[in-house]
Amino acid sequence: MWRDLRFGARQLLLNPGFALVAVLSLALGIGANTAIFQLVNAVRLRTLPVQRPEELAYIDFAKGSMRSGWFSTRSARFTYTQWEQLRDHSEPFSGLLAWSAARFNLTLGGEARYAEGLFVSGDFFRVLGVQPLVGRVFNADDDRLGCGSPGAVISYAFWQRELGGAVDAPGRTVMLDGRPFPVIGVTGPGFFGVEVGHRYDVALPVCADPLFDSDGKGVGRIPGKSAFWLSAMGRLKPGWTVERARTYLQTLSPGFMQATLPPTYRPEQAKRYLANKLDVTAGATGVSGLRREYESPLWLLLATTGLVLLIACANLANLLLARASVREREIAIRQAIGASRARLIGQLLAEAMLLSVAGTLLGVLLAQALSRGLVAFLSGPNNQVFVGLGLDPRVLAFTTAVAAGTCLLFGLLPALRATRISPASAMRAGGRGLSAGRERFGLRRLLVVAQVSLSLVLLVGALLFVRSLRKLLSVDAGFHAEGITVVDLDLRPAHYAKDRFPLVYRDLLDRLRATPGVVSAAQVNLTPVSGSGWDENAWADGTNGKHTDCFFNRVSPDYFRTMGTGLVGGRDFTDRDTLGAAKIAIVNEAFARIIFGGGNPVGRSFRVEGQAGKPDPVYQVVGMVRNTKYYEIREEFMPLAFFPETQDGEPGPGVTFVVRSAGPPAEIVRSAKSVVSRVHPAIGIQFSRLAEQIRESLLRDRLMAMLAGAFGILAGMLATLGLYGVIAYMVARRRNEIGVRVALGANRGRVVMLVLREATLLLAVGLVVGTGLALWAGRAAGALLFGLKPYDPTTLAFAAILLAAVALLASYIPALRASRMEPMSALRED
Repeated sequence: MWRDLRFGARQLLLNPGFALVAVLSLALGIGANTAIFQLVNAVRLRTLPVQRPEELAYIDFAKGSMRSGWFSTRSARFTYTQWEQLRDHSEPFSGLLAWSAARFNLTLGGEARYAEGLFVSGDFFRVLGVQPLVGRVFNADDDRLGCGSPGAVISYAFWQRELGGAVDAPGRTVMLDGRPFPVIGVTGPGFFGVEVGHRYDVALPVCADPLFDSDGKGVGRIPGKSAFWLSAMGRLKPGWTVERARTYLQTLSPGFMQATLPPTYRPEQAKRYLANKLDVTAGATGVSGLRREYESPLWLLLATTGLVLLIACANLANLLLARASVREREIAIRQAIGASRARLIGQLLAEAMLLSVAGTLLGVLLAQALSRGLVAFLSGPNNQVFVGLGLDPRVLAFTTAVAAGTCLLFGLLPALRATRISPASAMRAGGRGLSAGRERFGLRRLLVVAQVSLSLVLLVGALLFVRSLRKLLSVDAGFHAEGITVVDLDLRPAHYAKDRFPLVYRDLLDRLRATPGVVSAAQVNLTPVSGSGWDENAWADGTNGKHTDCFFNRVSPDYFRTMGTGLVGGRDFTDRDTLGAAKIAIVNEAFARIIFGGGNPVGRSFRVEGQAGKPDPVYQVVGMVRNTKYYEIREEFMPLAFFPETQDGEPGPGVTFVVRSAGPPAEIVRSAKSVVSRVHPAIGIQFSRLAEQIRESLLRDRLMAMLAGAFGILAGMLATLGLYGVIAYMVARRRNEIGVRVALGANRGRVVMLVLREATLLLAVGLVVGTGLALWAGRAAGALLFGLKPYDPTTLAFAAILLAAVALLASYIPALRASRMEPMSALRED
C-alpha cells in the first residue's frame, strides 16, 4: 500500500495541473458539505453539554392549544402558576427545571450594552448536572418568592469578557438594569444554556423577576395567571420514557387546566383553554427557535451541496478516464509482466485516495471558514447567534464518509475501465489507446449528461431563491423604512414616578423633533416587522358579526407622516386626543374591508373583546390609512387598528421613537444621545435602523438566495468544464476523420457544426432529464419561496437557456480549433 501511495504521488506530481484541478474541485464540494453538516449537527443533532442529556424531556402545550395573554419572551410557554402545578405533579421526573430568556443592560445610562440573561429555577443547574467552575450554582433555597438580593451565576465567556477571568469573581458585583447583583459562581466553558442558538451570560433565580418590574409595582410576572414567560424541562426517572410521561401529563391535563384557568378569560376562551393538553417531547438536543426557522433550509442546502459534490466527482471521473486512455499502454505492459487486475486497481485507487485526502484536508479548512461566516451572517447587532461549531465525532465521521465515498465515486469506475483491456489489444493499438472506443466514450457522455441534468436542478433552485428574494425586497410594506432610526429608551434607571412617564415622553419627543436634520419623529408602541405584536378579537359595533382576530398598535401624532404611510381618509391623531376624551382609532384598509365590509369607515365604531366581568371597549374610527405589514414582509395585509399613545392608561418605563432624518444616521445617533442625556443621564438608550431591521427579518431568504446562487453557479461551471472536456476529447479522437473531411473540401462552418452537433445532443438529453428532476425536487423548496411556484416556467426556461448558452460557448472553442486543423498534419498522425 505504501508503495502504491508513493507511486501515485509521483504520478500526480508529473501532472500538477490535473492534480490542482482535482483537489480544488473536491475541496469545494467536501468543504461545502462539511460546513452545512456542521450547522445541521449543531442546530439539530448535537445533544446539550450536560450530564446524560438523553434523559431530558421538554414539556409544552400540545399543538393547537389555546392560550391568550401576555407573551413577553421567546421562552413564553407557561405562567408561574402553571409552573407550580408542574412541580406539584412531577411523578415522571426526578427533577424539573424552568427558565425564561431575558436581556440585562450592563451600563448605568447612555447607550445600552446588553448581556444575554436567564431567569432560572433553583434546581436548574442540579437537574442538568452542571457543576460550577468557580464558586457555586443555585439551589432550591436561592429561588424563594420574595428573595431580596439574589446572587448571579455567570457563564465562562462572560467571566472572561467582563471580569477578566478573575479568580475572586464570586463576591464581585455585576450591574444589571441598574441594580447590583453579587456573583456567586461561574459555569464551565462548555455550558451555554438549553437554547440552541443563544448563549447565556448571566443567570438569576426566577424569584428575582419582580426586581425588574416594568410597571413599577414590584410584583413582576409571577402573580399573573395570563403572563406567559417560562419554559420547562424535566429529567425522566429510570424506567420512564417520553411516551409514558406524555400519557401521564395528558391524563392530568384537565385538572391542570382547571387549576390554572386565568380569571380574565371569557366563557368561550375558558372552554377552549380547558380542552388543552400537555405534551412531552425528547429534550436531549435542547430547544431552539433557530432550529424551527432554519432546519428545513439547512437540510435543503445539505442536499444541494451533495449534488455539487456529485457533479465534481463526475468531472473527476471524466478526467481520470482521459488519463486512463493515455496510460493504457503502460497498464498493458504491467499486466503482461504479471501484475494482477486487482493490484492495478488498487494502485489506481491509491491515486484517487491521495486526491481525496488532499481535497478533504483543504475542504475541512474551507468548511470552518464557511460555517463561521454563515453564523456571522445570521447574527445581527441585536440578535447574536451562538452555535457550537467544533469538529465533534459526528462531523468527523461525516467528513470521513464523504471523503471515502468521493474516492470510490470518481476513482473506482475509471480504474475498472482502465484494467479491462487485454494486454495484446492495448499493444496492437499503439500509442493511440483504446479508450476511443464507442463504449468508453459512451461512459464519458453519460457522465456529462448527469452533470448537465444535476446542474440544471441547482441552477433552477438558485434562480427560484434569487427571484423569491427580489420579490420580497420589492414588496410594498406600506411604509418607507429608509432614513428611519429607531430609538428605544429605558426610563427605569431614572426612577421617574409612573404618572410622569407621559410628560417625559412628550418632552423627549419635542426635543427630538427640534434636533437639526430630523424631518419628523413620533412615538410608537411596536415598530413594524419587529416580530412583536398585539392581537384581540374585534367586530363592528351594533352588529352580531363574526369576531375577527385583529391587530393593534399605539402611536403618537405624526407617526404616519414619519413612516410615509398615506392617510386615505379622515384625520391623524392630535394632542387633543387625551385620556379623558372619547376612545378613537385609525384603521387600515384591510380592517375597514373585513370589519365594516369595505367603504369609508370614518365615523363608525367597533368593539374589542374585553376581559371577563368588564365591558367591551368601544372605539370610534377617525381615520383610515394604507395597509402596512405588521409581523413580517411575507404576510398578507392583516386588519390593523392604531390607538393614540395619549390614551394609554398604563404607560410603562420603556418608550420607542421613530425618527426620520435627512442626514447620516450617525449624526442622528449622536444628537439623540445628547438630547436624552440632557433630560436625564441615567436613561438607557439603544439605536437601530428600521431598514436594517427589515433586512434582518429576511435573513433566511437572503441566506438561501446567496448559497443556492453560489452553488448553482459552481455546478454550472463544473458541468460546462465537463462538457468542454468531452468535446475536446472527441475532437482529438476524430482528428484523422476531421482532417480527411477538410482535405475533401469541408469548410470551417461544416466542421464547427459537426462538433457542436455532439455538444447539442448531450445538452439536450441533460436538459430534458434535468427538467424532470427540477420539477420533482422543487417541491421541497415550495414552502421557502415567496410569490413563486417551484414549477415556475419562466425560471425553468431561463435556467435551461442560460446553461445551454454557456455550455455551447465552451464547446465552440474546441469546435473552432478543429475547423482550423491542417489536413496534412492530421493525416500524418494516423
